[in-house]
Amino acid sequence: MWEMAKSSILLLLRGKLFSEPSKVYRQSAIGAVTTAVLVVVQAKLGLPVAAATAIAGLIGGALQPYLFKDLRYR
Repeated sequence: MWEMAKSSILLLLRGKLFSEPSKVYRQSAIGAVTTAVLVVVQAKLGLPVAAATAIAGLIGGALQPYLFKDLRYR
């Protein structure tokens, strides 16, 4: 199990896991920026930072399957 995870991580970092690595990076950045914006907006609205982080993390995590649905592996 550990070897499989290690192999996948190495392939991802080398850009050989997905057929379009730039699309993976772009979709990941979209998810990260969306989550960060949600944290900032919720904190500005007066939510405690811990609650804002938890809510934004939940929404950002739920967004990942939608963002990654069209990615193709090699």
